[in-house]
Amino acid sequence: MTRERSLLVGWSSVSITPVLPVQLTGQHHVRISEYVRDPVTATALALASEGAEDCAREQAVIVSCDLAHIIRPIQDSVREALVGRVDGLDLSKLFLVGTHTHTGPTVREGNFPEPPPGVMRPAEYVEFLVARLGNLVADAWQSRRPGGVSWALGHAAVGFNRRVAYDDGTSKMYGSTDTPRFVSSEGANDHGVEMLFCWDKDRELTGIVINLACPSQVVEMKHFISADFWGAARERIRARLSKDLYVVPLCSAAGDQSPRDLVRRGRGEADFRDESGLEEMGRRIAWAVDDVMEAARSDIRDSVCFRHKVETLHLPMRRVTQSDYEQAKVAYEELSADNPTPGSGEAGRAARFRRVMDKYEEQGESPTYTLEHHVIRLGDVALATNPFELFLDYGLRIKAQSRAVQTFVVQLACDRGVYLPTAKALQGGHYGASLTEAPVGPEGGEVLVRRTVELINGLWGA
Repeated sequence: MTRERSLLVGWSSVSITPVLPVQLTGQHHVRISEYVRDPVTATALALASEGAEDCAREQAVIVSCDLAHIIRPIQDSVREALVGRVDGLDLSKLFLVGTHTHTGPTVREGNFPEPPPGVMRPAEYVEFLVARLGNLVADAWQSRRPGGVSWALGHAAVGFNRRVAYDDGTSKMYGSTDTPRFVSSEGANDHGVEMLFCWDKDRELTGIVINLACPSQVVEMKHFISADFWGAARERIRARLSKDLYVVPLCSAAGDQSPRDLVRRGRGEADFRDESGLEEMGRRIAWAVDDVMEAARSDIRDSVCFRHKVETLHLPMRRVTQSDYEQAKVAYEELSADNPTPGSGEAGRAARFRRVMDKYEEQGESPTYTLEHHVIRLGDVALATNPFELFLDYGLRIKAQSRAVQTFVVQLACDRGVYLPTAKALQGGHYGASLTEAPVGPEGGEVLVRRTVELINGLWGA
Protein backbone atom coordinates (compact mmCIF):
# COMPACT_ATOMS: atom_id res chain seq x y z
CA MET A 1 0.00 0.00 0.00
CA THR A 2 1.24 3.49 -0.87
CA ARG A 3 1.84 5.65 2.19
CA GLU A 4 0.74 9.29 2.31
CA ARG A 5 3.31 11.75 3.64
CA SER A 6 3.33 15.30 4.92
CA LEU A 7 4.78 17.84 2.53
CA LEU A 8 7.49 20.45 2.69
CA VAL A 9 7.24 23.18 0.06
CA GLY A 10 9.94 25.69 -0.88
CA TRP A 11 10.11 28.46 -3.46
CA SER A 12 12.53 30.88 -5.05
CA SER A 13 12.60 33.10 -8.11
CA VAL A 14 15.36 35.09 -9.80
CA SER A 15 15.81 37.30 -12.82
CA ILE A 16 17.85 35.68 -15.59
CA THR A 17 17.70 38.83 -17.69
CA PRO A 18 21.09 39.49 -19.32
CA VAL A 19 22.93 42.64 -18.34
CA LEU A 20 24.05 43.31 -21.94
CA PRO A 21 22.46 42.85 -25.37
CA VAL A 22 22.37 39.19 -26.45
CA GLN A 23 21.64 37.08 -29.47
CA LEU A 24 18.01 35.98 -29.29
CA THR A 25 16.99 32.41 -29.94
CA GLY A 26 14.60 31.15 -32.62
CA GLN A 27 13.89 32.09 -36.26
CA HIS A 28 17.20 30.59 -37.53
CA HIS A 29 18.69 34.01 -38.19
CA VAL A 30 20.53 36.53 -36.05
CA ARG A 31 18.48 38.88 -33.88
CA ILE A 32 20.19 41.06 -31.29
CA SER A 33 18.18 42.32 -28.32
CA GLU A 34 17.72 46.09 -28.40
CA TYR A 35 16.08 46.53 -25.00
CA VAL A 36 14.30 44.66 -22.20
CA ARG A 37 10.53 44.82 -22.56
CA ASP A 38 9.96 42.67 -19.47
CA PRO A 39 12.36 40.51 -17.47
CA VAL A 40 12.96 36.84 -18.12
CA THR A 41 12.95 34.88 -14.89
CA ALA A 42 13.52 31.42 -13.44
CA THR A 43 11.31 30.02 -10.70
CA ALA A 44 12.02 26.95 -8.59
CA LEU A 45 9.57 24.78 -6.68
CA ALA A 46 11.14 22.38 -4.13
CA LEU A 47 9.00 19.55 -2.77
CA ALA A 48 9.93 17.00 -0.13
CA SER A 49 7.99 14.56 1.99
CA GLU A 50 8.14 14.03 5.71
CA GLY A 51 7.46 10.34 6.35
CA ALA A 52 7.84 7.77 9.07
CA GLU A 53 11.29 6.27 9.50
CA ASP A 54 10.23 3.13 7.63
CA CYS A 55 8.82 5.12 4.73
CA ALA A 56 11.29 6.33 2.09
CA ARG A 57 11.19 10.10 1.75
CA GLU A 58 10.67 11.66 -1.64
CA GLN A 59 11.69 14.93 -3.28
CA ALA A 60 11.62 16.96 -6.48
CA VAL A 61 12.89 20.36 -7.60
CA ILE A 62 11.31 21.85 -10.72
CA VAL A 63 12.93 24.92 -12.29
CA SER A 64 11.01 26.77 -15.00
CA CYS A 65 13.03 29.22 -17.10
CA ASP A 66 11.88 31.90 -19.54
CA LEU A 67 14.10 30.45 -22.26
CA ALA A 68 13.40 28.69 -25.56
CA HIS A 69 14.81 25.48 -24.15
CA ILE A 70 17.29 23.94 -21.77
CA ILE A 71 20.36 22.17 -23.09
CA ARG A 72 21.75 19.21 -21.19
CA PRO A 73 25.11 20.88 -20.38
CA ILE A 74 23.25 23.65 -18.52
CA GLN A 75 21.33 21.19 -16.35
CA ASP A 76 24.52 19.20 -15.75
CA SER A 77 26.40 22.37 -14.79
CA VAL A 78 23.70 23.45 -12.34
CA ARG A 79 23.83 20.05 -10.68
CA GLU A 80 27.62 20.22 -10.48
CA ALA A 81 27.45 23.71 -8.95
CA LEU A 82 25.16 22.37 -6.20
CA VAL A 83 27.35 19.49 -5.08
CA GLY A 84 27.99 19.96 -1.36
CA ARG A 85 25.66 22.99 -1.12
CA VAL A 86 22.24 21.40 -0.58
CA ASP A 87 22.13 18.87 2.22
CA GLY A 88 19.76 16.01 1.56
CA LEU A 89 18.89 16.89 -2.03
CA ASP A 90 19.24 14.07 -4.56
CA LEU A 91 20.42 16.11 -7.54
CA SER A 92 19.01 13.54 -9.96
CA LYS A 93 15.55 14.67 -8.76
CA LEU A 94 16.22 18.22 -10.00
CA PHE A 95 15.19 19.13 -13.53
CA LEU A 96 15.00 22.31 -15.62
CA VAL A 97 12.43 23.25 -18.24
CA GLY A 98 12.00 26.05 -20.79
CA THR A 99 8.84 27.95 -21.73
CA HIS A 100 9.98 28.32 -25.36
CA THR A 101 10.00 32.07 -25.56
CA HIS A 102 11.70 33.27 -28.75
CA THR A 103 12.65 36.55 -27.10
CA GLY A 104 15.11 35.05 -24.66
CA PRO A 105 18.89 34.65 -24.89
CA THR A 106 20.53 32.03 -27.07
CA VAL A 107 22.29 29.42 -24.92
CA ARG A 108 24.16 27.49 -27.62
CA GLU A 109 27.48 28.52 -29.12
CA GLY A 110 27.94 28.01 -32.84
CA ASN A 111 24.37 28.78 -33.91
CA PHE A 112 25.33 32.22 -35.17
CA PRO A 113 28.52 34.15 -36.02
CA GLU A 114 30.64 35.80 -33.37
CA PRO A 115 28.53 38.63 -31.93
CA PRO A 116 29.64 42.24 -32.38
CA PRO A 117 31.39 44.13 -29.56
CA GLY A 118 29.16 44.90 -26.60
CA VAL A 119 26.94 41.85 -27.18
CA MET A 120 27.14 39.01 -24.66
CA ARG A 121 28.26 35.72 -26.17
CA PRO A 122 26.12 32.62 -25.50
CA ALA A 123 28.89 31.08 -23.38
CA GLU A 124 29.06 34.23 -21.24
CA TYR A 125 25.32 34.22 -20.77
CA VAL A 126 25.33 30.52 -19.83
CA GLU A 127 27.98 31.19 -17.16
CA PHE A 128 25.78 33.98 -15.77
CA LEU A 129 22.70 31.73 -15.98
CA VAL A 130 24.23 28.70 -14.25
CA ALA A 131 25.42 30.80 -11.31
CA ARG A 132 21.94 32.25 -10.86
CA LEU A 133 20.20 28.90 -11.20
CA GLY A 134 22.52 27.28 -8.67
CA ASN A 135 21.69 29.95 -6.09
CA LEU A 136 18.01 29.70 -7.00
CA VAL A 137 17.81 25.96 -6.34
CA ALA A 138 19.76 26.25 -3.09
CA ASP A 139 17.40 29.01 -1.88
CA ALA A 140 14.27 27.04 -2.80
CA TRP A 141 15.54 23.88 -1.10
CA GLN A 142 16.54 25.71 2.06
CA SER A 143 13.20 27.56 2.22
CA ARG A 144 11.08 24.38 2.51
CA ARG A 145 8.33 24.64 5.09
CA PRO A 146 5.28 22.50 5.95
CA GLY A 147 2.54 23.08 3.43
CA GLY A 148 -0.21 21.59 1.36
CA VAL A 149 -1.32 21.21 -2.24
CA SER A 150 -4.50 21.18 -4.27
CA TRP A 151 -5.18 20.82 -7.95
CA ALA A 152 -7.76 21.99 -10.46
CA LEU A 153 -8.46 21.95 -14.19
CA GLY A 154 -9.26 25.20 -15.98
CA HIS A 155 -9.57 26.20 -19.63
CA ALA A 156 -8.07 28.98 -21.75
CA ALA A 157 -7.93 29.34 -25.52
CA VAL A 158 -4.20 29.97 -25.83
CA GLY A 159 -2.78 27.24 -28.08
CA PHE A 160 -3.96 26.53 -31.64
CA ASN A 161 -2.70 24.00 -34.16
CA ARG A 162 -0.23 25.75 -36.46
CA ARG A 163 0.03 23.12 -39.22
CA VAL A 164 -2.41 23.63 -42.08
CA ALA A 165 -3.56 20.63 -44.16
CA TYR A 166 -4.37 20.98 -47.87
CA ASP A 167 -6.43 18.99 -50.38
CA ASP A 168 -3.35 17.42 -52.00
CA GLY A 169 -2.32 15.68 -48.77
CA THR A 170 0.43 18.15 -47.89
CA SER A 171 0.69 20.29 -44.76
CA LYS A 172 2.50 23.51 -43.97
CA MET A 173 3.58 25.13 -40.73
CA TYR A 174 1.75 28.50 -40.51
CA GLY A 175 0.22 27.82 -43.92
CA SER A 176 -2.41 30.05 -45.50
CA THR A 177 -6.02 29.17 -44.76
CA ASP A 178 -7.71 31.73 -47.04
CA THR A 179 -7.56 29.41 -50.04
CA PRO A 180 -9.92 26.75 -51.50
CA ARG A 181 -7.08 24.24 -51.00
CA PHE A 182 -7.38 24.52 -47.20
CA VAL A 183 -8.96 21.40 -45.69
CA SER A 184 -8.36 21.60 -41.94
CA SER A 185 -5.80 22.01 -39.23
CA GLU A 186 -3.58 18.95 -39.30
CA GLY A 187 -4.15 18.16 -35.61
CA ALA A 188 -6.12 19.09 -32.54
CA ASN A 189 -6.03 21.92 -29.98
CA ASP A 190 -6.06 21.47 -26.22
CA HIS A 191 -7.38 24.38 -24.19
CA GLY A 192 -7.16 22.57 -20.86
CA VAL A 193 -5.04 24.24 -18.16
CA GLU A 194 -3.69 21.88 -15.51
CA MET A 195 -2.97 23.71 -12.24
CA LEU A 196 -1.25 22.71 -9.00
CA PHE A 197 -1.69 25.09 -6.06
CA CYS A 198 0.71 25.22 -3.10
CA TRP A 199 -0.30 26.56 0.33
CA ASP A 200 1.49 27.27 3.60
CA LYS A 201 0.44 25.86 6.98
CA ASP A 202 -1.95 28.80 7.47
CA ARG A 203 -3.73 28.03 4.19
CA GLU A 204 -2.25 31.05 2.43
CA LEU A 205 -1.49 30.52 -1.25
CA THR A 206 2.26 30.57 -1.99
CA GLY A 207 2.46 29.55 -5.63
CA ILE A 208 0.84 27.96 -8.66
CA VAL A 209 2.20 25.52 -11.26
CA ILE A 210 0.41 26.06 -14.59
CA ASN A 211 0.67 23.57 -17.45
CA LEU A 212 -0.83 24.39 -20.86
CA ALA A 213 -0.26 23.24 -24.43
CA CYS A 214 1.30 26.28 -26.06
CA PRO A 215 4.83 27.67 -26.44
CA SER A 216 5.33 31.22 -25.19
CA GLN A 217 5.97 32.87 -28.55
CA VAL A 218 3.51 35.58 -29.50
CA VAL A 219 6.27 38.10 -30.28
CA GLU A 220 8.74 35.53 -31.60
CA MET A 221 10.19 37.82 -34.26
CA LYS A 222 10.81 40.92 -32.14
CA HIS A 223 14.18 42.33 -31.11
CA PHE A 224 13.66 42.73 -27.39
CA ILE A 225 13.95 40.58 -24.26
CA SER A 226 10.60 39.29 -23.05
CA ALA A 227 9.02 36.35 -21.24
CA ASP A 228 6.26 36.64 -23.85
CA PHE A 229 2.72 35.88 -22.65
CA TRP A 230 3.94 34.34 -19.38
CA GLY A 231 5.23 37.74 -18.31
CA ALA A 232 1.76 39.25 -18.81
CA ALA A 233 0.07 36.24 -17.17
CA ARG A 234 2.25 36.47 -14.05
CA GLU A 235 1.55 40.18 -13.66
CA ARG A 236 -2.21 39.67 -13.88
CA ILE A 237 -2.29 36.64 -11.59
CA ARG A 238 -0.23 38.44 -8.95
CA ALA A 239 -2.39 41.55 -9.23
CA ARG A 240 -5.43 39.43 -8.41
CA LEU A 241 -3.95 37.17 -5.72
CA SER A 242 -0.64 38.37 -4.23
CA LYS A 243 2.31 40.41 -5.41
CA ASP A 244 4.62 37.79 -3.87
CA LEU A 245 2.99 34.76 -5.52
CA TYR A 246 5.29 32.31 -7.30
CA VAL A 247 4.16 31.15 -10.76
CA VAL A 248 5.77 28.15 -12.46
CA PRO A 249 4.83 27.92 -16.17
CA LEU A 250 5.21 24.51 -17.80
CA CYS A 251 4.68 23.93 -21.51
CA SER A 252 2.66 20.81 -22.29
CA ALA A 253 2.98 18.81 -25.54
CA ALA A 254 2.80 21.61 -28.11
CA GLY A 255 5.21 20.98 -30.99
CA ASP A 256 2.41 21.70 -33.47
CA GLN A 257 0.77 24.50 -31.45
CA SER A 258 1.14 28.28 -31.29
CA PRO A 259 -0.76 31.22 -29.76
CA ARG A 260 -2.37 32.06 -33.14
CA ASP A 261 -5.77 31.16 -34.52
CA LEU A 262 -4.82 30.68 -38.19
CA VAL A 263 -8.45 30.70 -39.35
CA ARG A 264 -9.44 33.99 -37.71
CA ARG A 265 -6.08 35.78 -37.72
CA GLY A 266 -6.45 39.50 -38.22
CA ARG A 267 -10.25 39.35 -38.21
CA GLY A 268 -11.76 41.16 -35.26
CA GLU A 269 -9.03 40.14 -32.82
CA ALA A 270 -5.47 41.08 -32.00
CA ASP A 271 -2.96 39.85 -34.56
CA PHE A 272 -1.22 37.84 -31.81
CA ARG A 273 2.13 38.78 -33.27
CA ASP A 274 2.38 42.05 -31.39
CA GLU A 275 2.27 43.17 -27.77
CA SER A 276 -1.54 43.27 -27.65
CA GLY A 277 -1.40 39.52 -28.16
CA LEU A 278 0.81 39.14 -25.09
CA GLU A 279 -1.74 40.93 -22.95
CA GLU A 280 -4.67 39.00 -24.41
CA MET A 281 -3.10 35.60 -23.74
CA GLY A 282 -2.04 36.76 -20.28
CA ARG A 283 -5.66 37.70 -19.54
CA ARG A 284 -6.94 34.33 -20.69
CA ILE A 285 -4.55 32.45 -18.42
CA ALA A 286 -5.35 34.70 -15.45
CA TRP A 287 -9.07 34.18 -16.01
CA ALA A 288 -8.54 30.41 -16.00
CA VAL A 289 -6.85 30.70 -12.60
CA ASP A 290 -9.65 32.89 -11.26
CA ASP A 291 -12.26 30.41 -12.43
CA VAL A 292 -10.92 27.51 -10.32
CA MET A 293 -9.68 29.33 -7.22
CA GLU A 294 -12.71 28.51 -5.09
CA ALA A 295 -12.46 24.82 -5.95
CA ALA A 296 -8.70 24.78 -5.34
CA ARG A 297 -9.06 26.44 -1.95
CA SER A 298 -11.76 23.97 -0.84
CA ASP A 299 -9.64 20.80 -0.98
CA ILE A 300 -6.09 21.40 0.32
CA ARG A 301 -4.11 18.25 1.15
CA ASP A 302 -1.30 18.34 3.72
CA SER A 303 -0.49 14.65 3.30
CA VAL A 304 -0.38 13.02 -0.13
CA CYS A 305 1.23 10.14 -1.93
CA PHE A 306 4.48 11.54 -3.37
CA ARG A 307 6.68 9.46 -5.67
CA HIS A 308 9.29 10.49 -8.22
CA LYS A 309 10.85 8.14 -10.76
CA VAL A 310 13.84 9.08 -12.92
CA GLU A 311 15.16 6.92 -15.73
CA THR A 312 17.23 7.05 -18.90
CA LEU A 313 15.04 6.27 -21.89
CA HIS A 314 16.29 5.23 -25.33
CA LEU A 315 14.06 5.99 -28.32
CA PRO A 316 14.60 4.75 -31.88
CA MET A 317 15.54 7.54 -34.27
CA ARG A 318 14.53 7.99 -37.88
CA ARG A 319 17.14 6.53 -40.23
CA VAL A 320 18.62 8.85 -42.82
CA THR A 321 18.37 6.96 -46.10
CA GLN A 322 20.63 7.29 -49.11
CA SER A 323 17.85 9.27 -50.79
CA ASP A 324 17.54 11.57 -47.78
CA TYR A 325 21.28 12.12 -47.85
CA GLU A 326 21.33 12.95 -51.56
CA GLN A 327 18.41 15.38 -51.27
CA ALA A 328 20.09 17.10 -48.31
CA LYS A 329 23.36 17.32 -50.21
CA VAL A 330 21.70 18.96 -53.22
CA ALA A 331 19.91 21.47 -50.99
CA TYR A 332 23.07 22.19 -49.01
CA GLU A 333 25.16 22.77 -52.12
CA GLU A 334 22.51 25.04 -53.68
CA LEU A 335 22.29 27.17 -50.56
CA SER A 336 26.06 27.23 -50.04
CA ALA A 337 26.75 28.21 -53.66
CA ASP A 338 25.22 31.61 -52.98
CA ASN A 339 27.60 32.21 -50.05
CA PRO A 340 24.80 33.09 -47.63
CA THR A 341 25.55 35.75 -45.06
CA PRO A 342 26.53 34.13 -41.75
CA GLY A 343 23.59 34.31 -39.39
CA SER A 344 21.01 34.64 -42.18
CA GLY A 345 18.03 32.35 -42.66
CA GLU A 346 19.71 30.81 -45.71
CA ALA A 347 22.83 30.01 -43.70
CA GLY A 348 20.64 28.45 -41.00
CA ARG A 349 18.87 26.21 -43.54
CA ALA A 350 22.19 25.16 -45.05
CA ALA A 351 23.44 24.18 -41.59
CA ARG A 352 20.36 22.02 -41.01
CA PHE A 353 20.93 20.13 -44.28
CA ARG A 354 24.59 19.71 -43.32
CA ARG A 355 23.48 18.06 -40.07
CA VAL A 356 21.34 15.56 -42.00
CA MET A 357 24.37 14.68 -44.13
CA ASP A 358 26.52 14.26 -41.03
CA LYS A 359 23.90 12.08 -39.38
CA TYR A 360 23.87 9.77 -42.39
CA GLU A 361 27.59 9.22 -41.97
CA GLU A 362 27.39 8.69 -38.19
CA GLN A 363 24.09 6.92 -37.50
CA GLY A 364 25.15 3.27 -37.48
CA GLU A 365 22.71 0.37 -37.73
CA SER A 366 20.25 1.29 -34.95
CA PRO A 367 20.40 4.99 -34.10
CA THR A 368 18.87 5.92 -30.76
CA TYR A 369 17.95 9.13 -28.96
CA THR A 370 18.76 9.08 -25.24
CA LEU A 371 16.81 11.24 -22.83
CA GLU A 372 16.34 11.83 -19.12
CA HIS A 373 12.76 10.99 -18.15
CA HIS A 374 10.98 12.13 -14.96
CA VAL A 375 7.58 10.90 -13.78
CA ILE A 376 6.05 12.22 -10.54
CA ARG A 377 2.93 11.39 -8.59
CA LEU A 378 1.68 14.01 -6.13
CA GLY A 379 -1.67 13.03 -4.72
CA ASP A 380 -4.07 12.55 -7.63
CA VAL A 381 -1.78 14.44 -10.02
CA ALA A 382 0.90 13.02 -12.32
CA LEU A 383 3.70 14.92 -14.06
CA ALA A 384 5.81 13.48 -16.88
CA THR A 385 8.68 15.15 -18.74
CA ASN A 386 10.22 14.89 -22.18
CA PRO A 387 12.83 17.05 -23.97
CA PHE A 388 10.96 17.44 -27.26
CA GLU A 389 8.74 19.88 -29.03
CA LEU A 390 6.26 17.06 -28.75
CA PHE A 391 3.25 17.08 -31.08
CA LEU A 392 0.01 17.44 -29.17
CA ASP A 393 -1.50 14.06 -30.06
CA TYR A 394 1.18 12.28 -28.01
CA GLY A 395 0.36 14.39 -24.97
CA LEU A 396 -3.36 13.74 -25.36
CA ARG A 397 -2.74 10.00 -25.51
CA ILE A 398 -0.69 10.12 -22.30
CA LYS A 399 -3.39 12.13 -20.52
CA ALA A 400 -6.16 9.82 -21.74
CA GLN A 401 -4.43 6.62 -20.60
CA SER A 402 -3.11 8.00 -17.30
CA ARG A 403 -4.73 6.86 -14.05
CA ALA A 404 -4.16 10.33 -12.58
CA VAL A 405 -7.07 12.74 -12.16
CA GLN A 406 -4.86 15.34 -13.85
CA THR A 407 -1.71 14.72 -15.85
CA PHE A 408 0.88 17.42 -16.46
CA VAL A 409 2.83 16.60 -19.64
CA VAL A 410 5.96 18.77 -19.59
CA GLN A 411 7.99 19.20 -22.77
CA LEU A 412 11.34 20.98 -23.24
CA ALA A 413 12.66 19.43 -20.01
CA CYS A 414 16.28 18.48 -19.27
CA ASP A 415 17.58 19.07 -22.79
CA ARG A 416 17.05 20.92 -26.07
CA GLY A 417 13.77 20.13 -27.78
CA VAL A 418 13.85 18.69 -31.27
CA TYR A 419 10.46 18.14 -32.85
CA LEU A 420 8.73 14.79 -32.41
CA PRO A 421 6.01 14.69 -35.10
CA THR A 422 3.11 12.30 -35.71
CA ALA A 423 2.72 9.90 -38.64
CA LYS A 424 0.17 12.31 -40.12
CA ALA A 425 2.73 15.11 -39.96
CA LEU A 426 5.36 13.00 -41.72
CA GLN A 427 2.90 12.39 -44.54
CA GLY A 428 2.12 16.10 -44.75
CA GLY A 429 5.76 17.14 -44.66
CA HIS A 430 7.18 20.66 -44.18
CA TYR A 431 8.83 22.25 -41.15
CA GLY A 432 8.50 20.36 -37.88
CA ALA A 433 8.27 17.02 -39.67
CA SER A 434 11.40 16.91 -41.82
CA LEU A 435 14.65 15.21 -40.88
CA THR A 436 16.40 18.57 -40.54
CA GLU A 437 14.59 19.29 -37.27
CA ALA A 438 12.82 16.03 -36.34
CA PRO A 439 15.34 13.18 -35.94
CA VAL A 440 12.85 11.17 -33.84
CA GLY A 441 9.59 10.11 -35.47
CA PRO A 442 6.38 8.20 -34.71
CA GLU A 443 8.19 4.99 -33.79
CA GLY A 444 10.02 6.87 -31.04
CA GLY A 445 6.79 8.64 -30.10
CA GLU A 446 5.09 5.28 -29.56
CA VAL A 447 7.86 4.19 -27.19
CA LEU A 448 7.68 7.48 -25.29
CA VAL A 449 3.89 7.29 -24.84
CA ARG A 450 3.90 3.63 -23.86
CA ARG A 451 6.71 3.99 -21.31
CA THR A 452 5.33 7.22 -19.84
CA VAL A 453 1.89 5.69 -19.30
CA GLU A 454 3.47 2.56 -17.84
CA LEU A 455 5.48 4.60 -15.33
CA ILE A 456 2.57 6.86 -14.37
CA ASN A 457 0.14 4.01 -13.83
CA GLY A 458 2.78 2.06 -11.93
CA LEU A 459 2.79 4.85 -9.35
CA TRP A 460 -0.87 4.04 -8.68
CA GLY A 461 -0.08 0.36 -8.16
CA ALA A 462 0.36 -1.52 -4.91
